[in-house]
Amino acid sequence: MQKILIINDDEALSNAIQTKLQINGYEAICVYNGDEGLSKAASEKPNLILLDMTMPKKSGLEVLDNLKKSDELKAIPVIIISNTGEPTEIERAKSLGAGDFLVEAEFSPDEVLQKIQNALGVNHAEKAAAKSNGLKILLVEDEHFLRDILAQKLVESGYKVIQCIDGEGALRLIRDEMPNLVLLDLILPGIDGFEVLRQKSAEQELAGIPVIILSNLGQKEEIDKGLALGAKDFIIKAHFTPSEIVEKVKSFLGK
Repeated sequence: MQKILIINDDEALSNAIQTKLQINGYEAICVYNGDEGLSKAASEKPNLILLDMTMPKKSGLEVLDNLKKSDELKAIPVIIISNTGEPTEIERAKSLGAGDFLVEAEFSPDEVLQKIQNALGVNHAEKAAAKSNGLKILLVEDEHFLRDILAQKLVESGYKVIQCIDGEGALRLIRDEMPNLVLLDLILPGIDGFEVLRQKSAEQELAGIPVIILSNLGQKEEIDKGLALGAKDFIIKAHFTPSEIVEKVKSFLGK
């Protein structure tokens, strides 16, 4: 069992992450200040460390500096949890050897899990490859929580998932990735989902890529407009759970 050390003085956040990791088969240890974090890292030799930047006794940067100076501990991957996302703080942490970072106000336990899996690498990649059905889905959704849940459930169902939060990015990824299916929200930063559909349909090489609209909009004229622009189906978010959305994707791609 892989061991994750969480060094963070926010006990509620640490406990939430710990629970998520334990559910997914990791051993997770929480400590709440920098000195204790260094001591626990030396005694436990974790596979990965989640490290807060602002803590009592030693800051995250001080802990990171000490870790990377230790021959025994310097190879342990570290993911920084930044309170502010301040670029200078993140760049300083990277220069000291941090491999990735999360901004505390923006992430969910699901995103932490994904970052850990990415950092630990090979075993998770092999499992995903072994389970993959070879189909690629572009998920265009700016609602962070729903996007994370859907992406996780789709990956668990064997799909490769590419994520995007805006219309311009969606068009770029459709062209670059040529996915087997696009799950497309309508209300997006930049151009909306209707315009994504319009531009996609106008490009001959993209026109055949199926799109299922995933939206909180649900008036008849909105549904009719989406279908007229080429969408294959229209899912109203409030009417379906994430698991039911994934089942609709399976049903569509299984035809």
